[in-house]
Amino acid sequence: MANTIETAKTGRASCRTCKQTIAKGDLRFGEEVPNAFSAGDMTYNWHHLACAAKKKPSALKQALDETELEIPNKDELVQAIDANAKNEKPTVLPYAEYAPTARASCVGCAEKIEKGHLRLAIESEDDGGPFPRTGPRYLHPSCVGEHSGDNPEEFYAKITANSKNVEPKDLKELEDQLIS
Repeated sequence: MANTIETAKTGRASCRTCKQTIAKGDLRFGEEVPNAFSAGDMTYNWHHLACAAKKKPSALKQALDETELEIPNKDELVQAIDANAKNEKPTVLPYAEYAPTARASCVGCAEKIEKGHLRLAIESEDDGGPFPRTGPRYLHPSCVGEHSGDNPEEFYAKITANSKNVEPKDLKELEDQLIS
């Protein structure tokens, strides 16, 4: 199983982006995700193609490249993908991004990360209550040293692979900070 484009078999599925029903016979994009009710199994989150072009542009682009179906308005979808790709938020940790707000604090130094500045997202478990959860925690690039683990080169490779919209000069500065 992987991300897919297919014709809706029934009219029961709802788009995960706009929450509207996907009509029977319409083309839909299936994003492969872990099944919350069966450990180790995978399932799909369904999206209208136009909605996926806005919220999941890189995944939809890959599915469009792999599908053998005739896609009406494919050129419009590709234009929407290109327009929305620069705003797509990374989904795999660790990654680098420019802080969209100034609300996050660095887990390394506890200072706020300024809006528009480069920050690194790492996976961290929140143990502050009865229901621990994992999710991203943020670091200044200068504070990442102790959080990169035993192999900074491998950590940097993961960051570059998972970061979508970071300027090459900023990635180079990050590499210099991590691997020096």
